[in-house]
Amino acid sequence: MSDTVVIRGTGPVILGQPHGATDVPAEIRARLNETGAGLSDTDWHIARLFDGLLASASVVRATTHRYVIDCNRDPAGVSLYPGQNTTGLCPVTDFDGNPIWKDGEDPDAAEIGLRTQAFHAPYHAALREEIERTRAAHGIAILFDCHSIRSTIPFLFEGRLPLLNIGTDEGRTCDARVEAALAGTAAARHPGDWVANGRFKGGWTTRHYGRPETGVHAIQLEIAQRGYMNETPPWDYAEDAATALRETLAEMLGRLDALARSGALAD
Repeated sequence: MSDTVVIRGTGPVILGQPHGATDVPAEIRARLNETGAGLSDTDWHIARLFDGLLASASVVRATTHRYVIDCNRDPAGVSLYPGQNTTGLCPVTDFDGNPIWKDGEDPDAAEIGLRTQAFHAPYHAALREEIERTRAAHGIAILFDCHSIRSTIPFLFEGRLPLLNIGTDEGRTCDARVEAALAGTAAARHPGDWVANGRFKGGWTTRHYGRPETGVHAIQLEIAQRGYMNETPPWDYAEDAATALRETLAEMLGRLDALARSGALAD
């Protein structure tokens, strides 16, 4: 079973981190081919990047790699982006469209169901509990889903991805002031290198939990990995670049925290 990491903070902001883990159970790892074993689609160093940026924030972190089960996908298997290339609940290819399982080792429907119960469901049970606890304490909960991805992936999108990609499902998953707080920081610090609701509009987590009318606001930030690390193996953390990016992220989180505590979102 999955042991989701939960760090309970005292504030209204929750950091979701579904894709930063590299753990793969041994019996599943043995079925990955060489491409899959490279785990190239990890949100590398995401926990380190966000560590300590907002002392009052809670953290909910998956501990199993997305190739086992993707905790940011609909458990019913519905595509997030119909008509576009993407990866599913239990991926069979990497982000470049290459198979990740040895011949004949793709998980079937029954196994996907078992993995969903063993890994996906516990992560979301923990996330729901933290959202409800936070909302009960503050009247508001802001779920900030932390993601990163390589800057250039032709199979998924054209050209080079902006550094900061804010996703709110076209404004459905949060109050407009929540999106504006992040967009304002992005525009000031990284002019021309950010977008709201571009290629990434927020994954299943953002869309599922974001119900601003109930006091739960959700937003996804997809970061181009060039902003804080080397985008080729061994995927090294780039300290100088990361330090600069952390200043941006700290400002974003601080603005969300202040907005939630101001009472404005309760209007």
